[in-house]
Amino acid sequence: MKRREFSIATLGSIGLSTPLFAQGPAKFVAGKDYMKLDRVVPTETEAGKIELIEFFWYSCPHCNAFEPSFAQWIKNAPKDVVVRRVPVAFRDDFGPQQRLFFTLEAMGLLEKLHVKVFQAVHVERLPLNTEASIQTWIEKQGVDKAKFADTYKSFGVVSKVKRAVQLQNDFKIEGVPSLGVAGRFYTDGTLAGSMDRALQVTDSLLALVRQGRA
Repeated sequence: MKRREFSIATLGSIGLSTPLFAQGPAKFVAGKDYMKLDRVVPTETEAGKIELIEFFWYSCPHCNAFEPSFAQWIKNAPKDVVVRRVPVAFRDDFGPQQRLFFTLEAMGLLEKLHVKVFQAVHVERLPLNTEASIQTWIEKQGVDKAKFADTYKSFGVVSKVKRAVQLQNDFKIEGVPSLGVAGRFYTDGTLAGSMDRALQVTDSLLALVRQGRA
């Protein structure tokens, strides 16, 4: 299947029993297990830190399936890794969910509601793909509707949406979930064979960056 159709035919098992970075670096092949970007993408981390970006879409079933494993990986991640989540927009109708994510981030509500958005879409079968449907849902979560609406349309959120689109293009994202490492590498379930293995590839790439061999 085409990656642009957001389908990972070889998704495989994504359960993680132990932190993958504790298993030691494995040897993976550029162009097969991951891609090295032609141009380094500027990161937003301080010196001594390594940026890891998860590109995702709330309505993507594979992103929903990956979320628990990735959340656990984040809890056990090395202290020098800074994780960012970036919602993609392959079409204009992805836009409302992009704004939803950045609005929750701006309001300090991601920890409380990020997983609940996935549950609303994939368990409760709520589309949450329009401003109106999002506003109705957000009010039921006990969030101040007027404050949310103002933040949703704010300059800060609009700027973050533009930046997200730029990052999506810079990393040449074709499907989600996918991972960008240190502004230099890209991997996903299609390249690595599964998202479980994509995390192993990521651990190996992080090790290379630390060693200055990337």
